[in-house]
Amino acid sequence: MTRTFTDLLPMPLDAQQLSALQPLSEVRDLLTLLDRWVERGWLRALDRAFVAFLGELDGHADPRVLLAAALASHQLGHGHVCLDVGETLAEPDFALSLPPEGDLLAGPVLLPSQLLEHLDQATWCAILSGSALVAHAGNDAQIDRPLVLCGRRLYLRRYWGYERQVDSALRQRLAQQEVASVDLRARLDQLFESGAPAGQVDWQKLACALATRAGFSIITGGPGTGKTTTVVRLLALLQAPAVDGGRPLRIRLAAPTGKAAARLTESIGQQVQQLAVSEAVREHIPTEVSTVHRLLGSRPGSRHFRHHAGNPLPLDVLVVDEASMIDLEMMANLLAALPRHARLILLGDKDQLASVEAGAVLGDLCRDAEAGCYSPQTQHWLEQVSGEQLAGSGLQPGSAEQHALAQQVVMLRHSRRFGEGSGIGQLARLVNAQQAEPARALLATATHADLHLLSLRSEQDRALDRLLLDGIGRGEGDAKGYRYYLQVIGSERPPEHALLDDPRWGDWALAVLRAFETFQLLCAVRKGPWGVDGLNVRATQALSRAGLIDSDAVWYEGRPVLMTRNDYGLGLMNGDIGIALRLPEGGAGGKQVLRVAFPRSDGKGGVRFVLPSRLSDVETVYAMTVHKSQGSEFAHTALILPDALNPVLTKELIYTGITRAKHWFSLIEPRQGVFQEAVRRKVKRLSGLMLEQA
Repeated sequence: MTRTFTDLLPMPLDAQQLSALQPLSEVRDLLTLLDRWVERGWLRALDRAFVAFLGELDGHADPRVLLAAALASHQLGHGHVCLDVGETLAEPDFALSLPPEGDLLAGPVLLPSQLLEHLDQATWCAILSGSALVAHAGNDAQIDRPLVLCGRRLYLRRYWGYERQVDSALRQRLAQQEVASVDLRARLDQLFESGAPAGQVDWQKLACALATRAGFSIITGGPGTGKTTTVVRLLALLQAPAVDGGRPLRIRLAAPTGKAAARLTESIGQQVQQLAVSEAVREHIPTEVSTVHRLLGSRPGSRHFRHHAGNPLPLDVLVVDEASMIDLEMMANLLAALPRHARLILLGDKDQLASVEAGAVLGDLCRDAEAGCYSPQTQHWLEQVSGEQLAGSGLQPGSAEQHALAQQVVMLRHSRRFGEGSGIGQLARLVNAQQAEPARALLATATHADLHLLSLRSEQDRALDRLLLDGIGRGEGDAKGYRYYLQVIGSERPPEHALLDDPRWGDWALAVLRAFETFQLLCAVRKGPWGVDGLNVRATQALSRAGLIDSDAVWYEGRPVLMTRNDYGLGLMNGDIGIALRLPEGGAGGKQVLRVAFPRSDGKGGVRFVLPSRLSDVETVYAMTVHKSQGSEFAHTALILPDALNPVLTKELIYTGITRAKHWFSLIEPRQGVFQEAVRRKVKRLSGLMLEQA
């Protein structure tokens, strides 16, 4: 007898639940349930369509295979590379990222926990293993199957391929041992002449030394730990012997977003001039940073790039900053385009939010960064070439066989921006350590001038509007709000008789853009009164009531906008921020029109002006998500949390929001307790990258 999907469900079911699952056929019964999940926003329509496609491929597919496929596709949309069968059975509703506080009141509907109640890991894996839709990892004869099972991890075929590509490429580069120059110790001592403070290990010096040993290395650390300073010295360390030998290295620098690229360009340009090396070496250290998309040669409307394994990048060394933002697919493309001989150096903060797309590549690769896990051979070599002593550093010992990747990872541990007396630094450290109550107490004590807590009494509490307009205080040195950049628009505007090509217009626009960076409101979510959409409306209304903007039209002077997609025709990248300003249309004293000013990201400074009519993929950006803020810094950053728990609320999100602040940080909470709950929760992205040691 043919069983329907309802035969597999725990019984008894009530009449409404049964009516939602008409026993038409196994696949159709499951699709009916998935429709209910899509209606509630628990599942994407794309996930449901994927299951329907699989049902067409195999009309007799076991519904438990199709359910696993739906969850695997859904997990991919939430950043997980695969579905872990064991973890799903241990916490079934986590697989749908269901809100901890419910969203279950819109009528009865079956949950994953009910569907999987009588299923164990061995049985589910056996069912998956026996399906014609599922390939076994490493079985090339099954390469046409859309799903791949590796142990208890279920992948969509494409992402299994990406993970294997990255894994294989990194293992090859780790095995690519480089011969250290005979004068390495002398060159390191020259570059790090000042050294670390007494009693501290010079982790920057160790990072430079370690990166000379192999074709791949990672330098990780929090804000202010000197990642950029370290990599500039590393490039000098690598380039000097090459220049002396008459064959300078071809070095390229890249970052995931235009904003991150512009920041690194500015920082590196300043630091190269301060290097204790010859002018010839300085001339061969690049200061211009490209986006990763531009480096690879992105093709609009395609997943493919101009540079790939068959047309590799013409370089010898590649440095990628803000690597936590790079997803698995992009990392696979990047590694495929690297020449075999080239060195790859990743920079980033392992504790920040992972990429928006699937994968947490930097986090996966930095699993042992905190502990160190250096083998005795690695530790001895480091001490010998650097002169540093690691005996009392607190690092845990490891072995080159079990911790092969750890031998090429260095974590920078001393922040020069957020020292011991910094409230922002202390808060970030407490959040990162998931010490929720001490972190909340630090905010509430008001003992640090750089920290501010605003607990709202209601949704209509005007204290939020006052903070958006004026920040924390009115003094010259106080944390400002959005009033400041709008005042700069009026107070520093060039005279009306200035022609459009007058450089004063560019200087003014640049001053406005810099003034806008003095404050930014960050949100955890997009929807609702405490999300980006609702708060952009609220901020616009508050500024309009104060007479600071005229927001009757969609475009008005002072409107800040965020690029939401790359526009290669305009040379603007996803994440770039511009501000609408009135400029002369032509001759002196003539009509003025709105143009949107964007900072140039080519490292040469200045701004570029774009007509609003040419910008189709932009949104107002008084509020932005924490994800979008990565790679940016603001003098005063305010993080507003929703009034209920949400799957996105984790300690990584809170930490990332805090560390966007350079001088002041404000936490805005509509409901007490949400902050602590978020800090207690940790992002757990599922993947198998570099798990099986070489």
